[in-house]
Amino acid sequence: MDYSRLIRPERVHGSLYTDPAVFADELERIWYGGWVFVGHESEVPQPNDYVRKNIGPQDIIMTRDRAGQVHLITNRCAHRGNLVCDEPRGNSSSFRCPYHGWTYSNTGDMLGYPYNKGYGGKGKLNLGLGVVPRVESYHGFVFGSFNPNVPPLLEHLGAAAGEIDRLARLSPTGKVRLDNGWLRHRTRANWKLLAENETDGYHPQFVHGSIFSVTGSTIGPLYSDASTAVTRALGNGHSENDLRPEFRKFAEPMRWFGTTADRVPEYVAKMREVHGEAAEEIMIEGAPHVMIFPNLFIAEIQVFNIQPLSAHECIQFSTSVQLDGADELNKRMLSQSIGSVGPAGMLLADDTEMYERNQVGVAQLLPEWLDLRRGLARESLDDKGFRIGGATDETAMRAFWQHYKSLMEA
Repeated sequence: MDYSRLIRPERVHGSLYTDPAVFADELERIWYGGWVFVGHESEVPQPNDYVRKNIGPQDIIMTRDRAGQVHLITNRCAHRGNLVCDEPRGNSSSFRCPYHGWTYSNTGDMLGYPYNKGYGGKGKLNLGLGVVPRVESYHGFVFGSFNPNVPPLLEHLGAAAGEIDRLARLSPTGKVRLDNGWLRHRTRANWKLLAENETDGYHPQFVHGSIFSVTGSTIGPLYSDASTAVTRALGNGHSENDLRPEFRKFAEPMRWFGTTADRVPEYVAKMREVHGEAAEEIMIEGAPHVMIFPNLFIAEIQVFNIQPLSAHECIQFSTSVQLDGADELNKRMLSQSIGSVGPAGMLLADDTEMYERNQVGVAQLLPEWLDLRRGLARESLDDKGFRIGGATDETAMRAFWQHYKSLMEA
């Protein structure tokens, strides 16, 4: 594939969303070749806990061994390839293949095989489960890579690590939990349409306008040409909608959460006790709205994980953020997440409709290209050297595609 021809600074070719050959390249170079968000340590809090996850189409078991170490192992028996784990989660120190009874520890090591004389006796085989060679975490967010030579996770995260820091410091104890379980939304759309949309500030007023008007939400004005918010490219394909300039104008703690300090007094008191004078700034600026390449999206009060299935289909997992030591907020975060991205959630239903309409549209022969030029002429660099655009500009999409191109051509 000639990705230089398909990806231009101001446009991308429609075949990038539909061609199975492109999807095959993505699996090799992005999903198996780089860092991918898998899950959170809080999902396996106790020794021997496990939960089934994915890296792209790969079925992965995230485990915590008896010593507390988190592992990512493949859900495939080393004998005849059967699945060794059926349950979505549980607690076990071992896994047993139902086909021929081979057993493995929760670190992937072989424990035994029945009728061992057929193999010359005990201990003659050393066939363990597949182990994802690189596993690292940041604030409990677990990432994995099938590439043993991938650079360190912090190098991949770059400036996006600071956005995860922002989320963690909203907890009085500095800890985030993602232990409410994940809702699974299957979408007939290419995964990149979801990744692009996460920091697209151009669509909310149109796609979600009816919700904003009915609920009286203050979110809509944050995404307009009159907004002081910015779209920022953070490097390595990461991007954010930085809404802090808007919240700083009002200087009202907890406005970012749609409430006031007097409505959550216990939380505010804890934050002031822990952070002192800095607590006011933290509670005014709120949580990040950041897309971490290729599949982790933190949207203030909820987290999304994108899993590609084919060029035409993906799954979007969603869960509510839970801040350790912030019970007042956590109940409302769960409730709001259900209302916005739950099975009957309003926001996700709108977005999914757009994803699937896009997928049908990009399959049409003409016009061949998708335009990415919005705000190109008014981009600038911030004081840290990051490229920024207006709240509705396509700065994030252009950065996504340039990073994508570098990986696909490597």
